[in-house]
Amino acid sequence: MTTVLAIDQGTSGTKAVVVDGDGQVLGLSEVSVRPTYLPGGGVEQDPQALLDSVITAGRYAVNRAGVPVDIVTLANQGETVLAWDPDTGNPLSNMIVWQDRRAEGICTGLREHADYISDKTGLVLDPYFSAPKQAWIRENITRDGVVTTSDTWILHQLTGEFVTDASTASRSLVVDVDKVTWDLELLDLFGLAEEDLPHILACDEVAGATTAFGSTARVGGLIVDQQAALVAQKCLRPGEAKCTFGTGAFLLANTGDKAVRSGANLSTSVAWQDRTGSTYCLDGQVYTAASAVRWLEQLTFIDTAADLDRVAAKDSAGVMCVPALAGLAAPWWRSDATATFTGLTLSTGSQEMVRAVLEGIAAQVAELARAMATDLGAPLQRLRVDGGLTQSTVLMQAVADLMRIPVDVYPSQHATPLGAAALARCAMDRTLTLEQAIVDWKPSQTYEPQWSDARAEEFSARWRAIANREL
Repeated sequence: MTTVLAIDQGTSGTKAVVVDGDGQVLGLSEVSVRPTYLPGGGVEQDPQALLDSVITAGRYAVNRAGVPVDIVTLANQGETVLAWDPDTGNPLSNMIVWQDRRAEGICTGLREHADYISDKTGLVLDPYFSAPKQAWIRENITRDGVVTTSDTWILHQLTGEFVTDASTASRSLVVDVDKVTWDLELLDLFGLAEEDLPHILACDEVAGATTAFGSTARVGGLIVDQQAALVAQKCLRPGEAKCTFGTGAFLLANTGDKAVRSGANLSTSVAWQDRTGSTYCLDGQVYTAASAVRWLEQLTFIDTAADLDRVAAKDSAGVMCVPALAGLAAPWWRSDATATFTGLTLSTGSQEMVRAVLEGIAAQVAELARAMATDLGAPLQRLRVDGGLTQSTVLMQAVADLMRIPVDVYPSQHATPLGAAALARCAMDRTLTLEQAIVDWKPSQTYEPQWSDARAEEFSARWRAIANREL
């Protein structure tokens, strides 16, 4: 029976989970990491603090488990990048986080190539993805060393290898999404053609070995965090979808072995790649979910996220919010968008504003689902959800009401590491299929729509009009 140390390295923290072959959690640790928000749209993290969080969380989880681990797996942020020295492993820049918007000028300079880039990569030309931020580092910080996504640096620190995985590479804007290989023409467009590039591994491959967490363990089963949650929730067939409510909210739908080119301004990338080939997904992003809740905390409307349901008014009393506190991603792709409240009166209190923020997050997810239905040829039938904000009944009910479908809550707060653990089992046992490697689950709660179709459509139409007007 394979024992896995699954590390989920996210924007707000690092979670380490030791899990056995039956999916039982034997040890758990979480270490907070906080990004720094800078003027001009900059969002950075301290590489050493982030690496320390990986080592600390991993060692503590292994100690708590009291058993040696066979394999270590890493789920990573996907589009966060840094420059570093491949000889010493030392960072040469801070990590430029996926939310960072300072590469907007680089994307603007490539607008005439936007259709070509989108057709080749399945992605929208936007600073959200890796290559623009890598090019920004080269133009503004350093020409030395290598510039890669965060996973490659962490894996180098653990194993000495120079690798990434197929799902992470596909989020770069410089990978041919059909071939899942680096593309020289795309690299040249971003001024990255001369860069040393990590080897792209399938998500069920072994990358190397490490002694960082005790006795020697293999390292493998590598994947982007959002795709890992798609795996854990067993979205293995086309049309099956999940949404993770973390720092942002991320809606992903399986499209099978076809890299669908979105006609609705969504993104297509590798969901996972294994010995059977590549499985793809459509995805859309809400940049501020838990980060919008933290904003409410800063305003002292709530003390913690646990207060959301207690504080939120029963009705928003006509107050609506477009919570674009870090711009709007798909399907608008407007980094200059700002948050908006409408319908405020002298009787409006913090309770109505809290509810409006939660309904605004749900409305953005519903808009993504609406766009996704266009690309899939049919609306989503159910939604599986995970992440800390699934504990808010108000938010989850709003999602069900506006999407008009049942919402199944994943029964664990560890979907991302559990999804990565499934791929790690496949890396250890080449006879195991991915479906066999995923621990089966039942929803801890299912939310059914309570609003009428007419009420939901009226709300969505008003919210959409506000969002479009503000752009």
